[in-house]
Amino acid sequence: MGVAAFGALLLLLLLPPPWPGQLAGDTVFQPSFIHMSGPRVNSFFLGNSSGVTFSIILSPRDAETGKLQLANCSGSKRAGDWNLDVTPGVNISKVTVSLTRTLELCLPNATECCPSPLCMVETLQVLACRGSVMLAQLLIQAEIFANSSFAGNVSENASIIPNQAFKPLGSCPCNLTAGACDVRCCCDLECTPDLQQLFSGSCFTGVFGGDVNPPFDQLCSSQSMEYTPEWFPFLCVQSSLDNTPFLGYFYHGSTSTPKVPSFKIPLQTSPGKPFTGYREGDPIITEEDEYFTVPQQSMAGQCVGNAPVAYLHNFDVKCLTNLESYKEGLPHDVRINTGTADFIQQNVFYRAITDRGKFITESENLAAEVLCQNVTFAEHYKFIWEDKNIEQVNVTVFLGSLCEGEILTQRFTVEFLSLSSTNGEELFENPGYQVGKPVRAANLNASDPLGSLNIWQPAGRGLCASATYRPVLFGVDSYSGCILEVDINEDCSLLRRNVTEKLNALIQATHIGKRDNSSYSDLNDWVEIIRLDPFPSNVSTRGLKGICPDIPANLNIRIIFAKVGAVQGIPQQQILAVQISYSTVLWEFQCGLGCKNTLSFLSITASVQFIEVPAQPPPPVTRYQKIYAEFDCNRNEVCWPQLLYPLTRFYTGEPYSQCLAKGLFLAFLVLLAAIMNNPWFSKLWNR
Repeated sequence: MGVAAFGALLLLLLLPPPWPGQLAGDTVFQPSFIHMSGPRVNSFFLGNSSGVTFSIILSPRDAETGKLQLANCSGSKRAGDWNLDVTPGVNISKVTVSLTRTLELCLPNATECCPSPLCMVETLQVLACRGSVMLAQLLIQAEIFANSSFAGNVSENASIIPNQAFKPLGSCPCNLTAGACDVRCCCDLECTPDLQQLFSGSCFTGVFGGDVNPPFDQLCSSQSMEYTPEWFPFLCVQSSLDNTPFLGYFYHGSTSTPKVPSFKIPLQTSPGKPFTGYREGDPIITEEDEYFTVPQQSMAGQCVGNAPVAYLHNFDVKCLTNLESYKEGLPHDVRINTGTADFIQQNVFYRAITDRGKFITESENLAAEVLCQNVTFAEHYKFIWEDKNIEQVNVTVFLGSLCEGEILTQRFTVEFLSLSSTNGEELFENPGYQVGKPVRAANLNASDPLGSLNIWQPAGRGLCASATYRPVLFGVDSYSGCILEVDINEDCSLLRRNVTEKLNALIQATHIGKRDNSSYSDLNDWVEIIRLDPFPSNVSTRGLKGICPDIPANLNIRIIFAKVGAVQGIPQQQILAVQISYSTVLWEFQCGLGCKNTLSFLSITASVQFIEVPAQPPPPVTRYQKIYAEFDCNRNEVCWPQLLYPLTRFYTGEPYSQCLAKGLFLAFLVLLAAIMNNPWFSKLWNR
């Protein structure tokens, strides 16, 4: 255990008991204890901050008992070198504690500095009071080291950087380490002669090795050219080395060398630490400079355990696993980069699963003694964000017991909530649908208008009896299905009715919302679902068993949408119409080996297709476009306007002189044919 962790544990043990009058559970700081190692730290006050006063005090320990002294509500927002700043919100207030002075190591004859690297060790208390009643307490243990990046007197003289276009900025570019000898850098003055003898035969060459002003190839005294042209002795340049083209490498002109595309696969590099905040789609970074990952579905439909979480991108995925292939994800004690080089700890809440039937999709015949293990059934992440920064991360983990032979459907959700949201619900800034959001459905003919539009989520053997539902997501074309067991003696009418009921169970709605914020009280916000029911079958099987025609086994959902505008540059997409139709198949009993089994299978499917149409109908075709459509080279195989294309400069199939000669010869033949077809030519020929 480290010194900082041991000190934090000892500090928690020395905390005084709760104060009289403190309301437990109503309001709280989150987190309520912070180990501070920098000049600034943030926390959140959860609860109504109306009429609440915040104060900060330095909390020395009692010399006799060793406990922290009791605090009261008579403090202020400034204590010693510390300052308290509170940004109020609706139900969440941001509390910032910052140090008002800089910490530098002491130099000779200097005051107000740090004599040792561990410069400040103090205990702070932030109190939230309503009147004289204390509501919540935040305890901060500050252990801050002095800034040792600078040592020496500050000079008022500005450093003069030479113009890189005329003088090299560094005389030894390979000298990368201050106060030490760089291997193979022979121009490094910090390398002793004994060290240089170790690598004198393999020093860096060229500009990087210290030859910052080499003689160029066109110089008369240069002998470095590999292939010397014949004119070199007569047309060489006699010039001083101060006038060298190598210094021109520092220029950034209008021309640049072309970048040849490489066919090599680039290596995975470090993601880097963001210091200017996250942008939408940026991967979230941890304290170890690695990606923050949560299992997600790939393009192939399989779950990937090390998929990075993208900023402001919500998702809800389900992954199948069993006890043999179960793997734990990223530990929850990993701190997350807020986007400004600060780090926050995840707030983890553990819950126990009460209904295992929602997650265990299949159970084989279990023996009397079977191995079971406590695993994660679901994880729900909520990121509270503001502008380009992450302010808080709340994680709810649901645990349960998984035994051998059972298949577990794990669920992982990530949701980003704005700090200025109301009651934890994100404000609707864009009323239109966004890709990946569930399509809103309603049953306006019932007392409870809440409806659903789903497709199947098969699991295990893929039977319809064990399949669950998942909502239809806007802009995501989907195709799913399940398998229905059918007996050889099944009545065809009963089979059609059973299949139709299972397909209709996916659509528990009469209307679909035009927008993501459609109101149940406004009928104009909804479009009615157009249903094309299957036609009743008139085909007779004449008493044959195992054959049923016209089974409506395929459900087709077509959703027509359009982009009707934009909100802050984000397209506003709206649903215009929804149509549901059925496709029929012929079911035949598939006889297995020996035909001993009387059960067969029927696959029923559901497909969702999103069709984008223009928001307004295109302009009608004009009369001019209809008449001259035959001259359009993009619509016809014969392009008359390009008949003389081989005679133009754009034709590069052969030299232009040959094209011109062939063109003139062709023109001569055409002229000759025209002359010979003239009547007077035949009379002249007869004479």
